[in-house]
Amino acid sequence: MKVQIERKTKETSIKMQINLSGKGKHNINTSIAFLDHMLTLFTHHGNFDLNVSAKGDTEIDDHHLVEDIGIVLGQAVKKSLGDKKGIQRYGNFLMPMDEALSYIAIDISARPYLVYKVKFAKSFAEKFNYSLIEEFFQAFANNAGVTLHISMKHGKNNHHIAESIFKGFGRALAQAVKKAPGEKKIPSTKGKL
Repeated sequence: MKVQIERKTKETSIKMQINLSGKGKHNINTSIAFLDHMLTLFTHHGNFDLNVSAKGDTEIDDHHLVEDIGIVLGQAVKKSLGDKKGIQRYGNFLMPMDEALSYIAIDISARPYLVYKVKFAKSFAEKFNYSLIEEFFQAFANNAGVTLHISMKHGKNNHHIAESIFKGFGRALAQAVKKAPGEKKIPSTKGKL
């Protein structure tokens, strides 16, 4: 299902459209080139169609915009899933990227929780603040209503670590949202997620 979400605050303005049953098509312009690259990897490896147009107070720093894009992506995924009937619910992926290796596991549980065990090298030369990746995923988990585990197993190069995470996130989420043909049940013994 294709959904559209808009969020406008005094700090950011975001329009997003996502189709979880897409083909990996994307048109992403967040005004943060590195985040555009990561979201492109996410859509390609998850086979999601994603359109994002976003701007914010990046003259201060990238924090508000990165976090708010995580919020909107979480809301869009949650809205796309509707009553969650027939979804697989769980997904996980071990993603290598050169020397980097990340493990991502997700449960579409309606219980927001993030476990994030990733260490980036401190560098003052890089344009992107890698600590914002945790903020992005915390915002996503809270707004999508998912339990999300992200763990770096190996890695030295910050760019490779980030790529490993976003690619693996796309693959894990694709597993979790996939619907079994003809399946109508809620994937929980409670009968509700």
